[in-house]
Formats: sequence, C-alpha cells, structure tokens
Amino acid sequence: MNALLEVRQIAKAFGGNTVLHDLDLHVNAGEIVGLLGPNGSGKSTLLNVISGFTPSDDGEILFDGVPIHTRDAYAISRMGVCRTFQLPAMPSRMTVRDVAMAASIARHGPLDSLIRPASVRRLEMQTRERAERLLDELLLTRVAHLPAASISGGQKKLLSIACAMMSEPRLLLLDEPTAGVHPNLRNDLVAQLKRIHAQGVTLIVVEHDMHFIRDLCSRCVVLDRGNMIANCAPDELAQSERVLEAYLGGSRQAQRFAGA
Repeated sequence: MNALLEVRQIAKAFGGNTVLHDLDLHVNAGEIVGLLGPNGSGKSTLLNVISGFTPSDDGEILFDGVPIHTRDAYAISRMGVCRTFQLPAMPSRMTVRDVAMAASIARHGPLDSLIRPASVRRLEMQTRERAERLLDELLLTRVAHLPAASISGGQKKLLSIACAMMSEPRLLLLDEPTAGVHPNLRNDLVAQLKRIHAQGVTLIVVEHDMHFIRDLCSRCVVLDRGNMIANCAPDELAQSERVLEAYLGGSRQAQRFAGA
C-alpha cells in the first residue's frame, strides 16, 4: 500500500503549552486507523492541523505526495481531506436536508453556478439525490425536513458524517463519532463506516470506545502529551504498560481494558 498521508515532525504549541512534539505519522491508502489517548494528548489538535483548521508551528504534511501544511482548510477539503467535529454546530434556519446539500460546496466550489449557469439545475438535482441517499444510509431520512439544530446530538454526529461524505473525500477524519450516539445505533454506525471505507475512503478515527475501535480499526496510534507512545493492532494495546499508564491511568484498570 502507498502512503496517502505523511505527517513529518509536526509541532504545535498554544502559548507556552506544547501540544504536539515533532510528531510523525504515516497512513496508507485503504487503512482505518484509530487515534487514541487521554484528554489533552493532542488528538483533536492533530486532526485540526492535518485538515488545515489550525496551522502547525513546524514540520510538514503530505497528502498523496503533495504538501498541504501551508494550505487552508477549504483547499485541503477540495483535495479530498474532510473532518468531522466532536460537537458539530448546526444552523437553526436550515433543514437537515439543506445542510447536507450545502456541504457539496466544498467539492464543487461556490462559483461553479456562476461560471456555468446552464449546469445549475443538473448539479442541484445530483446534489439532492446524493444528499437523500446519504441521509437514508445514515438513518436520517425521517428527520430530513426538521431544522438541523433541533435534532439529537447523535443525529448531529451522523449528519456531520453525511456532510463530509457530500464532498467525496479520500481521507475522512472522524472526531469521536460515537459520542452522543445512542448505543442502539453504534453497530449501525460501525457498519456505515465500513461501507464508506469499502468505497475507497481511508479513515482516521479519534475515539474512546474500545469496543468501537476493535470492531472498526486495523491499527491504532496512541498519543500522550503530544508524543506517539504506541503504533500497533488494537488487540496489542492491552499488552503495553506505557499505554495502560498513560491512557487508563495505571495498572488498576488494565484488566478491565484488556477485557473491553
């Protein structure tokens, strides 16, 4: 497999607090990588830096061999790197369907309709069809007509995934996708992410639910205070004393972790 994403010696500090320490990370095309670590370990910051929402202080990032660390979030998204957030904010005056359709701008560009006005109707029809299909696959059809701000936290998470998929990503960065999702929907979410992966999308998933990680991911990277402390298969995590100490707070929880 070829490296789709290469993070080289990335560093990031906020004030006097260094969040990422000369971090290296390679993700091959077709992988599903779990990104783990305790709160404050740098996981979300790393996703922000990769996706262009936060500039790095040092180092470089290559996507499919092309440097992206100097580009803004919009340009990176158009290249095929999309990110979801822990707490997705949704507009109160747009329906779920409208929000999903609006997300296609990241792929087509806001000026397309002005440059090629004759294609507006066809593009709108294609966008609506894709939005309807994604909302159906992510179990959101029954709330598609509701204001996006009024749906549950779990449904907002699913909608954020639909929005990311509207831009047809090659690399999807997911920040705690199960947080706020009803336990009954967890298996459905795993199945949907596997389906997305089967379509050729590489996934990096920040998550605390180890059942979810084991069901979904082939490899796990663990951060602690901005440093990588493990890079292994999910089943190997419980054998690492350093991971147990950093991620779980000591050996007392090791048995519970091993049996998760």
